[in-house]
Amino acid sequence: MVSKEKVFVAMSGGVDSSVTAGLLKQAGYDCTGVFMCFGQPDRKSQSHKACCSPDDARDAKDVAQQLGIKFAILNFQQDMAEIVDYFVNEYTQARTPNPCILCNSVLKFGKLLDYASALDADYVATGHYAQVLNTNEKWRLARGIDKSKDQSYALFNIARQNLQRIILPLGGYTKQQVRALAAKMNLPVHDKAESQEICFIGDNNYARLVAERAPEVCKSGYVVDSQGRKLGEHTGIYQYTIGQRRGLGIAAGEPMYVIGLDKETNTVVLGTQPELMKKQFVAVKINWLTEPAPIEPFRAVIQIRYNHRGATGTVTSAPAGDKVTVDFDEPVSAITPGQAAVFYDIDQTVIGGGWIDRVT
Repeated sequence: MVSKEKVFVAMSGGVDSSVTAGLLKQAGYDCTGVFMCFGQPDRKSQSHKACCSPDDARDAKDVAQQLGIKFAILNFQQDMAEIVDYFVNEYTQARTPNPCILCNSVLKFGKLLDYASALDADYVATGHYAQVLNTNEKWRLARGIDKSKDQSYALFNIARQNLQRIILPLGGYTKQQVRALAAKMNLPVHDKAESQEICFIGDNNYARLVAERAPEVCKSGYVVDSQGRKLGEHTGIYQYTIGQRRGLGIAAGEPMYVIGLDKETNTVVLGTQPELMKKQFVAVKINWLTEPAPIEPFRAVIQIRYNHRGATGTVTSAPAGDKVTVDFDEPVSAITPGQAAVFYDIDQTVIGGGWIDRVT
């Protein structure tokens, strides 16, 4: 049966969201392409385009016209400004943020979903490489089949009750197949390059943005080793992240990595690769995508950053369910406060996730 259900498709002007719109149109959905305009929060950058570029908006509109679907531009500038504030504040707290996760849960599958509801749309769709599965009316988020492109990690913070209103058509395709579909659909963006930058930082220089927004963090301090011995000086700990090796400016005779950032003493701590390996951390602000939420300790594959393949361990939830302790089976490199930790079951379904707070 041909569906006439209404779906809002978040269209960025890129290949993935364009093919998403094309697939849903072919499936018979009543599609409206939506370009989410986030404004220009990083106006001082001139070397590269910032987010919400006129070229991207034009590409999205051209694709919508070719597909014969409705098109709208929505202003989310104020909402994105709040995410930029979060991004800067995390660095001032010596943490490494992940703004894409917040954008997905708050904007794409939050504000946009609310807007769709107000206009009687049934679903919101995006070009993420992940899957929403339905088994006996139980909705689950799972990895996409293209392991090199899987984006389920970045979607863990979606509200569980919203899963049934989300369509992710690309979860069953590889990137190569999506490119081929774009060419077959004769989409004008079929060979468009992918953006690798944080969308609101035009030149991909996050340190400049943080320094401009929070100049108080530009304080010099000491770089020390794990024994507290001074190795040099830095000009602000916001310029460093756990696991960093390059750009340290320290000659130690062996490879050194950032293994700690102490906001209270304004100190960057360096160590060797073995010192970077840890087995336990605490995560907070847990979002469970299974019902009921786990009470007893459970086994899982835990992914601690976007390009991490995941490692096995045990997750133990606090009684209130809003905090967990994770114990890896084997030490893992560069567990980073501020990053997300996402828990997967053996079927590669997302059980839940949270934000790394403390490495123990």
